[in-house]
This record gives sequence, C-alpha cells and structure tokens, in this order.
Amino acid sequence: MLTLAARLIDSTSLCLDFEMKTHLPKVNLDQRKWHVIDADGAVLGRLAVQVADILRGKNKPVYTPHLDAGDFVIVVNAEKVRVTGKKETAKEYMSYSGWKGGEKYATVEQVRAKQPERLIEHAVKGMIPKNRLGRVLLTKLKVFKGPKHDHSAQTPAVLAPSK
Repeated sequence: MLTLAARLIDSTSLCLDFEMKTHLPKVNLDQRKWHVIDADGAVLGRLAVQVADILRGKNKPVYTPHLDAGDFVIVVNAEKVRVTGKKETAKEYMSYSGWKGGEKYATVEQVRAKQPERLIEHAVKGMIPKNRLGRVLLTKLKVFKGPKHDHSAQTPAVLAPSK
C-alpha cells in the first residue's frame, strides 16, 4: 500500500508523460470557395454580418479564430442595398485627412451616389478583427455596384442574402 506522499509523486509523474495537444486544422488554400451575394433590397447590417462570417470561415466546422479559413465573397448590386429608419440622411461617415480642420462628413445618401461599394466595405470592415488577419480577410471581399462582376471564371455559388 502506498502512502499519500507516494501517491502524489506517482500521480504527478503520470501527468508529465501525458501532453494535451490543441488540434489545429489544416487550412487548404486550394479548397476555398467563391460565393456571390446579390445585395438588391438586402439590409446593410444583416448583409455585412453574413459576409463577415463567410470571410472569417465561421460557417465551417474547422473555424479557428486566429486562422484564415474563410472563402471569397462577391457582392453585386451594392447601390441597391437598403438601410432602415432614417439612416439614409441621418447616419454620417467621417473621414480625416490628418490636417487641422480636415474632417469630412458624408451621409449614406452621398456615399451611395459617389461610391456605393464603400457602404458594404465599411460595414464589413467593422465586423472583422482589427489586425493583420483582418486586413488579409478584407482582400477576399469583392464589391461591385452593378449586377456584373469580373470573377465569373471562379464559378461562384449564389447565396441568398438574409433579408
């Protein structure tokens, strides 16, 4: 029969032989899919959440927060995205030139008239990590203001936006 001290020593030696290993999935860059989403009539925030989840790979069983396991996303008809409430005129986007008095404000209406792609890009950018991984994820987002896109050679799968 072992004494209590002998049991403790014996149990710690067993623990030293056994190592816990974290499973890291292999990110296969060849198996990345392309998805196309039509933003016509989709609510901006709901669309951005859906796009951000696909970019990060949260829709896959191999999701890991610090790895880029997501797919490419093409968003078409960015000019027809919808905002709710009074955001069309009340919501403002601010840009700063770095100079004194260099702040510029633009409403959703003004941004939609000049560069409607920026609406979706800005919303998605706010929903991904603010680090090197986030900058890599944003390169997989392709936004077009009209119904045509340049990535038909990748044969993207059509996804319905969450309305």
